[in-house]
Amino acid sequence: MEFQKDFIWGAASSAYQIEGYSQLDGGGACIWDTFCRRPGAIADGGDGSVACDAYHRFQEDLDILFQLNIRHYRFSTSWARVDPMGDGNWNAGGLRYYDRLVDACLDRGITPWVTLYHWELPQAIEDQGGWLRLETAQAFGRFASMMAKHFQGRVHHYFTLNEPQIVLSLGHALGLHAPGRQYGLPQLVQCWKHLMLAHGLAARAIREADSTAQVGLASTGRLCWPHSPEDREASTNAAFAMPDEDWMFTHPCGLDAACFGHVDPEGPRLAERMSDITPQEWEIMHAVPDMIGVNSYNGHEIAAGPDGKPVYLPRYPGFPRTALKWPITPEIMEYGYEDLYRRYGLPLYVTECGLSCNDHIFLDGKVHDPDRIDFLTRYLEALRRGTERADIRGFFHWSLTDNFEWHSGYGERFGLVYVDYPTQRRILKDSAFWYARIAAGGR
Repeated sequence: MEFQKDFIWGAASSAYQIEGYSQLDGGGACIWDTFCRRPGAIADGGDGSVACDAYHRFQEDLDILFQLNIRHYRFSTSWARVDPMGDGNWNAGGLRYYDRLVDACLDRGITPWVTLYHWELPQAIEDQGGWLRLETAQAFGRFASMMAKHFQGRVHHYFTLNEPQIVLSLGHALGLHAPGRQYGLPQLVQCWKHLMLAHGLAARAIREADSTAQVGLASTGRLCWPHSPEDREASTNAAFAMPDEDWMFTHPCGLDAACFGHVDPEGPRLAERMSDITPQEWEIMHAVPDMIGVNSYNGHEIAAGPDGKPVYLPRYPGFPRTALKWPITPEIMEYGYEDLYRRYGLPLYVTECGLSCNDHIFLDGKVHDPDRIDFLTRYLEALRRGTERADIRGFFHWSLTDNFEWHSGYGERFGLVYVDYPTQRRILKDSAFWYARIAAGGR
């Protein structure tokens, strides 16, 4: 498993999932603080009030990264912790926390990769209408500007948004994520437009504040692979289709406006709604990123039907799945990344990839997770083949530690590091040591 010598190996996390204590030192409530109080919203009734206590234990977690020879760390900065009311009145206590975190990374030779929005919208902004309002996009641009100015010279890699597709589909259509809305198409398109405007305004603000910074957008969506070489075109077409019934969970939903300055949906209802977007709005959205982050977990096998159109092949009985019952499909790392590179022509980073396992502490006091090692071996072997046809520059394992897994609560464990939540003790899993060898360039 040989990657190019400058290939980046990292691990990832997000603020609400690990930090805890969101309102300590002057921080503000975010939409997840509120959503978790809704009866039945979280599988085990949990919340992120303590999570992994990374607010107090980040030094320990960074020591683990250093021990594992992982020199790149992707984390998010909570907008609500830094800008509690979303009005530009910055919270010095929140900034001090991220100062300590960034400086601790640099002290260990770990490069920080900062995501500015991993779903931590200040509740004060949601109370005023959230992503339905243009003012939210403008406030995010202001937040991005301040952060880039504050961390100039220390942070050189930013992602504006993490998975706008999930913000829309799970947060505003299905109501499974905060803020728990179930909007119809007109409101969803309004939220989508403001998310894309937020990216455009933030990207420009970062570049104005720090011309040396690299700006990315972390996307997710449908990834496909062909059943046979003859099905390659159908597979690509399926990956980028935007029908009315499934337009949100697609990469074009999050990337076409930023990369091309337009979106061309297949669905007539969506196309009609997007026709109201002005040329000036498209121009603001059109802020081509320096890099694309791809959050990659599973995808679909595609064949070409008699008319050449894509046909989704059913999974066979007993198809391999993770503990979260997500299908295991390593082929997406080869064909899906090639599709993305051909369409957008920009450097690609795997900003999330991993799986939930039924991890536990064994009688020997260790955490053995052969399923995770097997999964990563398959996905990374496919990714290595993908690097032969696409400009893929790095891999960030999701996640560094077990964490609060959104509406699934604490029942799912994605980490390289086991967190014993009653004691907050960290235990490196077998996969952590395996991944360290990969990051060092060998098995």
